[in-house]
Amino acid sequence: MTDDSSVPSDPQALAEASASALWSRDRATQSLGMAIEQIGPGHAVMSMPVRIDMLNGHDTCHGGFMFLLADSAFAFACNSYNRNTVAAACHIDFLAPARLGDVLEAEAIERSRAGRTGVYDITVRVRGGKTVALFRGKSYRIEGEVIAGLQAKG
Repeated sequence: MTDDSSVPSDPQALAEASASALWSRDRATQSLGMAIEQIGPGHAVMSMPVRIDMLNGHDTCHGGFMFLLADSAFAFACNSYNRNTVAAACHIDFLAPARLGDVLEAEAIERSRAGRTGVYDITVRVRGGKTVALFRGKSYRIEGEVIAGLQAKG
């Protein structure tokens, strides 16, 4: 458990502290050039530039990278309460291609959170443009706290 004095009580400050702790350990998200654009209770916006090593045989962004961006936004949104939360299920619909040089943005919005489960909708767009994917994630809360995880490893 965390020392209560080190955990913010304000929901926005808690979301920001939880995101900072999670980000510090998320090597996959960091390695793909993602950035946290916004964070709040049950909400996250993340971005990722489409690099040449993310292109598939059709010269468009591989769908797996769009999934990774949506999944990361989902993770930051559902862990914003400082409660360790993981994906229980997710689904993605690809609507349009993304191309080299595009900056993708994924916005995660909490639709439901009760007990140990939650439902989140994530929209992936080309910055300033079209929607390229719709993702729905179902979360499950496990034992532990996000900020405590940082302290235990630090």
